[in-house]
Amino acid sequence: MSYKKIVMRRNKQIALVAHDNKKRDLVEWARFNRNLLAQHRLYATGTTGTILAEELELEILKLQSGPLGGDQQVGAKIAEGEIDFLIFFWDPLEPQPHDPDVKALLRMAGVWNIPVACNRASADFMISSPLMDKDYERLVPDYEVHRTRKVVIAG
Repeated sequence: MSYKKIVMRRNKQIALVAHDNKKRDLVEWARFNRNLLAQHRLYATGTTGTILAEELELEILKLQSGPLGGDQQVGAKIAEGEIDFLIFFWDPLEPQPHDPDVKALLRMAGVWNIPVACNRASADFMISSPLMDKDYERLVPDYEVHRTRKVVIAG
């Protein structure tokens, strides 16, 4: 498989998502990292976005709530190259009614090779990386064969 380089600019486009039981953790983490986050364009789903905008006093581009399609909106933005980085504090112990959407979101992050932090420790390591302050070339598989393939339907 061939790859192409996608440049993530110094000012990243970061999606912030949290399940209900993890919203407090995400808000505390974001408050601690407010000055770093302020240098980037921030997206968030539903209630998480409203809470973060109030707490951080930063502009947050708010999408739908996760169960109402917000996770899918984030996934679509990843596929369109509008999200560079996903911070998703998910609750591994609580089943979610929209688990298929959550899996699809994480799948999109993997398909498009974007960094994903699923808890506070990984978010700390990623946001403090020297790569956050510079352009970064990430390799993405060239999916052109999937876009142009012809499907033959027997019949």
